[in-house]
Amino acid sequence: MVIRADWILTKNSVIQKTKQLLAALQTEQQTLLRSYENKLPEEIITSSPKISKGENYKGLPWLVLDYPRYFNKEHAFAIRMFFWWGNFFSGTLHLSGIYKRKYEERIIRSFELLKTKKFSICINDDQWEHHFEMTNYLPLHNITAYQFEELISKRSFIKLSKKIPLEKWNDAEKKLLEIFSQLTNTLAD
Repeated sequence: MVIRADWILTKNSVIQKTKQLLAALQTEQQTLLRSYENKLPEEIITSSPKISKGENYKGLPWLVLDYPRYFNKEHAFAIRMFFWWGNFFSGTLHLSGIYKRKYEERIIRSFELLKTKKFSICINDDQWEHHFEMTNYLPLHNITAYQFEELISKRSFIKLSKKIPLEKWNDAEKKLLEIFSQLTNTLAD
């Protein structure tokens, strides 16, 4: 493998195309988010998008678009679009601190819609895990409204996520924008 450069060049090309996909998505998200100016906190509306990448989430390369994003030690508000090599794309709402408290009732009331849209809820104690194994995310269609409310109200953070198989690459940008729209609508209603 070390004498063949073509496979690493292919990997670099895929990462670059994924970055371009996320950059195009970011532009669409910024346009959509402007329509929520009076419905979401100012620090969220005025946050700037950030695309990050790494080589080792569970041994594999990844890219992430955080927008909107606001993180400090106690409070988090982010909608994260994640690409994980060999696995999936995902769109995740991540709330903690004041944002968790502000939006938890609204999210609880949206259980049926989120379930219909095939979202999953994080059940892991580590809010920085992104995989969809049963130790991290539980599909909403596998729980009751009461269990959902318990998970939301008793935990220090909320993460709702939906994944898109990499086989849907050609529709990924559109599907990620749909996830973004569904999550922002949930918060703004």
